[in-house]
Amino acid sequence: MEHLASIDEISGKSFDFVIIGGGTAGLTLASRLSEDQSLTIALLEAGPANLDDPLILRTSQYGAHFGKGEYEWGQSTIPQVHANGKSFYWPRGRTLGGSSAINFLCWTKPPRQDIDDIERLGNEGWGWDSYEKYVRRVERFVHLGDDGQIAPGLTSDGPNSTTEGPLIISYPQTIENFEKKAYETLKTLGIPDAPAPLDGDPAGTYACAHTFDPISQTRTYSTTAYYLPVAHRKNLRVLVSATVSKIVLNDEEKGSDVLATGVEFIYEGKRHVVHASKEVILSAGSLKSPQILELSGIGRRDVLEPLGIPVAVDLPGVGENLQEHVFTGVSWEMRDGLPDLTLDILRDPEQLAQQIKAYESKQPSLFTSGISGFTFQPLTTYTPRAQNLYDELSAKINENQDSYPPGLKEQYEIQLERLEKGAPAFELISFPGFFSYPNPPEAGKKYVTMLFASNHMFSRGNAHISSTDPLESAALDPHYFEQDFGKSPNLKSLVEVTKFVRKIVGVKPYDEIAGDVPKEINPGPGIQSDEQLADWVKSSIGSTYHTLGTLSMLPKEKNGVVDPTLKVYGTKNIRVVDLSIVPLHIAAHTLATVYSIAEHAADIIKESLTRA
Repeated sequence: MEHLASIDEISGKSFDFVIIGGGTAGLTLASRLSEDQSLTIALLEAGPANLDDPLILRTSQYGAHFGKGEYEWGQSTIPQVHANGKSFYWPRGRTLGGSSAINFLCWTKPPRQDIDDIERLGNEGWGWDSYEKYVRRVERFVHLGDDGQIAPGLTSDGPNSTTEGPLIISYPQTIENFEKKAYETLKTLGIPDAPAPLDGDPAGTYACAHTFDPISQTRTYSTTAYYLPVAHRKNLRVLVSATVSKIVLNDEEKGSDVLATGVEFIYEGKRHVVHASKEVILSAGSLKSPQILELSGIGRRDVLEPLGIPVAVDLPGVGENLQEHVFTGVSWEMRDGLPDLTLDILRDPEQLAQQIKAYESKQPSLFTSGISGFTFQPLTTYTPRAQNLYDELSAKINENQDSYPPGLKEQYEIQLERLEKGAPAFELISFPGFFSYPNPPEAGKKYVTMLFASNHMFSRGNAHISSTDPLESAALDPHYFEQDFGKSPNLKSLVEVTKFVRKIVGVKPYDEIAGDVPKEINPGPGIQSDEQLADWVKSSIGSTYHTLGTLSMLPKEKNGVVDPTLKVYGTKNIRVVDLSIVPLHIAAHTLATVYSIAEHAADIIKESLTRA
């Protein structure tokens, strides 16, 4: 790993830019800025490099990294009052490549309107046209030709498909028969094909693309796409295993914006400082970026002062407006005799060894498969009660509007508008194996699961430090289900979607998968009433690891933290470049959006240099 920096190349040295976080956004930004050989860039990543690691490169190992400190931070939420007191595990990448190294590889994009809504909230230049421009800069869609070599692929059958970006994206090489039956069943239930899932209209069912190289049969992520090809650049130095403790500020000029002069970090138990002559850029993600700002004295006075942290910039929006997706799933046992492979067989060491052997010999295996069947639809598709639920929620929000923090009313107005216009906020995912709670799978059995998620959540949470120790997690509180459809029972929207999903197993041709007498493992036949289903949802939901909003790009008076140039209010030279800047959640998995933000940020910074 000669291309990685040593501590002596970083500690006490000065660079034009210091980037905090070597994840999806950080590596993308570092690569683009280092294209200018006149600039020097230092990047600090808290985790190890994990280069050429089969647990990262070999796909379909969903969740295999979770709980392992060499890959992720191991954070959890505080117990959730409205979810039966449950604490939710929130793994996030702590390795070179960040969460793009440990995620589920899904490449999806939001509806055009969701991105245009970000611009409506006061962020000129951040609408769909800009989003599309920058995300296309990332993509290289490919497929295998008849000769086994990579050939160009398409984002759609439209004119704007791309093949030139650094990130290889393809479709699964292995799709089992039951996946096709799931697609046909949803068509029978009236769900259409998505018109343009990667071009702004994902409302319907489609096959999901993946960050996967079909030639090497490996995960593609920010390390392989953006870092390794440019690691030789002498103006880019990347230090791993370096945990940032704070941004060093010069705030002696009272009444003036503060100036970041460097970054303090911990390496092998000792504190070091690297100096920044131009900018410090936070790309540590929605959970760690607000923590670092608060440790640096930028944030809410009521959070900082009790911890004895001098307030350099009183900025109430830091750590607020946290939004997250939630999901759960219904699982059925697959009937005996079906040849379909599911991820369940990987629990058997012998079967796992066989699949690895096939993978290593470049043969089709579970490691060339993926999570392929995606559906995005409005609540009206799943229940005739949708409009009544919308009306209940609208009335509740209007009743409480005087109590909302600055800016939230405008967000809620947009969200209610989305509902009325039929935004595809509820997602189904056909999962090739067991993925549900609380009842466990049996050894030797195969399962199918229909996951479902709510993507336009109304609850707002926060992430704040409760200690000055940078190695401790912040207190993460998404306020799950605090603001939801209806009053009693709670969770009405997900209860209704659960009812819809349970019907799928009885509809042709999906009914062939579980047999004449389907065996539902979760929720299980004993869960039937709305009250029981609501309680099951509370105990079975999980996070989809798509947290955003904690450093929202909004006007300062609306509890914003960064302006449309991504500069932190009250500072001269600190920017945030990660998912935390998105002020309103989107109906999509968030990987493509993070890459788009980073590519956009690179242009913003380069343009600022030409004006300086």
